[in-house]
Amino acid sequence: MTDSIFALIAEELGRIAADKGEVLPPLTAGSRFLDGDLPIDSLDLATLLVVLEQRTGQDPFREGFRQFATVGELAALYTVPA
Repeated sequence: MTDSIFALIAEELGRIAADKGEVLPPLTAGSRFLDGDLPIDSLDLATLLVVLEQRTGQDPFREGFRQFATVGELAALYTVPA
């Protein structure tokens, strides 16, 4: 996982949490998006994916959904060619 993608995900998750009046806990590669400690729901996750595509110019889901559950797994999708 590249630090820049992880930092971008952390930045956007922080913004999403702050917009909801929540505090984002410290992130690790193993932080789970849903059913974990992150104060986000599926709509927030969809928003994150749109922002990541806009900011990176990459869409690892162009060919269809790819499974991920953690911050590290999502970051890996943006560091490996889709």
